[in-house]
Amino acid sequence: MSDPALGLTMLGLIVAAIMMGFPTAFTLMGLGMIFGYIAFWVPGGHWYDNRIFDLIVQRTYGVMTNDTLLSVPLFVFMGYIMERAALVDRMFHSVQLAFRRVPASLAVTTLLVCAFWGIASGIVGAVVVLMGVIAMRPMLNAGYDVKLASGAITAGGTLGILIPPSVMLIVYAAVAGQSIVKLYAAAMLPGFFLTFLYLVYILGWAIINPKIAPKLPPDQYRVKVPEYLSRLERGRARRVVGGVLAAALRPSLLGGATGPDGRPVGYRVIAHNLLVLSVPLLLTVGTFAATWWYVVVYNAPEVATAAAPASRVAASAAPAATAPVAAPAPATEDKPQELGAAAESESETAEGAKKPEGPEEMTSLRDTSVASDAGKIPAHFYGWFWGTAAACGLLLFFYFWRMDGEQLEILKELCASVVPLGVLTVVVLAVILFGICTATESAAIGALGALYLAVMSKFVRPVLWWSLIGFVVGITLGIYEGEDFASLLVAGSIGGTLLGTVVPGLWYLRSSVELRQNVKESTFLTAKTTAMVCWLFVGSALFSAVFALHGGQGLIERWVLSMNLSPLGFQFLAQVIIFLLGWPLEWTEIIVIFCPIFIPLLTHFNVDPILFGTMVAVNLQAAFLSPPVAMSAFYLKGVSPKHVTLNQIFAGMMPYMLIVCLCLVFMYIWPGMTLWLPEFLYGK
Repeated sequence: MSDPALGLTMLGLIVAAIMMGFPTAFTLMGLGMIFGYIAFWVPGGHWYDNRIFDLIVQRTYGVMTNDTLLSVPLFVFMGYIMERAALVDRMFHSVQLAFRRVPASLAVTTLLVCAFWGIASGIVGAVVVLMGVIAMRPMLNAGYDVKLASGAITAGGTLGILIPPSVMLIVYAAVAGQSIVKLYAAAMLPGFFLTFLYLVYILGWAIINPKIAPKLPPDQYRVKVPEYLSRLERGRARRVVGGVLAAALRPSLLGGATGPDGRPVGYRVIAHNLLVLSVPLLLTVGTFAATWWYVVVYNAPEVATAAAPASRVAASAAPAATAPVAAPAPATEDKPQELGAAAESESETAEGAKKPEGPEEMTSLRDTSVASDAGKIPAHFYGWFWGTAAACGLLLFFYFWRMDGEQLEILKELCASVVPLGVLTVVVLAVILFGICTATESAAIGALGALYLAVMSKFVRPVLWWSLIGFVVGITLGIYEGEDFASLLVAGSIGGTLLGTVVPGLWYLRSSVELRQNVKESTFLTAKTTAMVCWLFVGSALFSAVFALHGGQGLIERWVLSMNLSPLGFQFLAQVIIFLLGWPLEWTEIIVIFCPIFIPLLTHFNVDPILFGTMVAVNLQAAFLSPPVAMSAFYLKGVSPKHVTLNQIFAGMMPYMLIVCLCLVFMYIWPGMTLWLPEFLYGK
């Protein structure tokens, strides 16, 4: 016994139950079981013969065998390990020193560190609480406006669920049956663009009204320069790079000088300074070299060799184009669909059928009749590449030319606190985006790298020695297997990271109470979070199946189609509904309950599901910033001074909600910002 009215009743009851505080996952399962029992009820049949019990088992088994969800516990473990290792305190201090002369430097530093830390961990609550403890009181003590301080922390903390690697995108990919890799590539530019808009707002407000962010007194951002570095500074500008290079050639220039530890300065200290000076140069050269290798060397031969087979396939397919078009399949009644199988079913039903007439596909500004440009060298690549390389070279020259001893000390702090975590994050993203690893494998790399950094923060020397041994072992095994140079580097890196983590970690796990506690708490929190996500998927799968069985999905589809919306109108309606749902609900409920309602309609309106998913992820930034269920505000209130009220925090977050809406407008106007990178890397 099914009835569309019962489906709509389910939808209303689940919203009411969540707003009343009932657990989302078990409420979904309970409503699904009750209304499913009604749908499968047969008069005169035994209650235990009802097919709802079979459906519960099928949906649970489907979630258990969903490979997409394997990356969730690994990424979550990566985030919790880095958060428990307390790596962010030193990072905040060093970044604040680097931006000490920028207006509202503490707020800018807070937003950047929140965004960076959120990218690395992806756990909004942990980032907001941690940055509230570290940055809230310093900003208030410096005379910053409460709204500015609270807005920077709450808005910056939510960026971690948008910029990859993001658990939210993994959940959406599992629900919508889309590629995690493409979603990660699509979310990169919008995420950084939203961060840029946040920075523009903070800087603009501080410039227009300097009273909200007073300048710090010099004694709060001065860095003590060691005596030996002071001897190497040259001229009235106290430039230090030339002196360090001269000391490398003539160590006698530092004769009799002592370091901060009181020991005489030897060539080891000079080499350390040279290594620190080379880090910006090495990172810049490595970035441009990797870009050149991927675009020109790695991709171009692949396209060239694929050109001939592609032309033959096109030639053989040409006669088939004149064949009569198959009649459309008869409409079938609504049936429950396996969670995450939307894309597969759509592709199967679309096979061999003529593309239905309708509005133009809302994907990008590229002409759809042209073959995919995946792997091709973009137009004007060489001009942009060499122009950007020249600009970066000039900036590096200017930076080194003006560097004094204080700036060199700040660079040392940045290299010690930001570079390791930055390299780990870039590696995790690069191996996903460039197709070297799957999302699950890259999550495993991230979890291992986070453990490596956590152990190295406590036991530097043993980790470095065992890393060297592991690197040699990995290279040796690679040579024995006859691998090429790139594979040897990968083997050495994995071997060094593995041995550098496992051997010192196990050796000191028993004696180091702090390390043991960090690993224990991270494991427990990872299991707790992963269980929550998996139960949500089980409940959502059962709820969506019963909802479709009652005809609720078909009723909503017919209602939307009767409005005769354009693709832009459908996108606007969907995003407005999601934006409004973000006020009373969290992002998990919105994605697992309401997104499956919109996803089947994307095919009719020819809306790209990758674009839609990325816009949903941007839109859901507002779910953490919108009262009354603005979780970021409650996280921050718990660690703020008593005089900071929830109303002040809410007032500080409201402008960032408007910025989220502005970012969505830009994504409407320029879809290529979202889809250019996935189309370039993987094709259309």
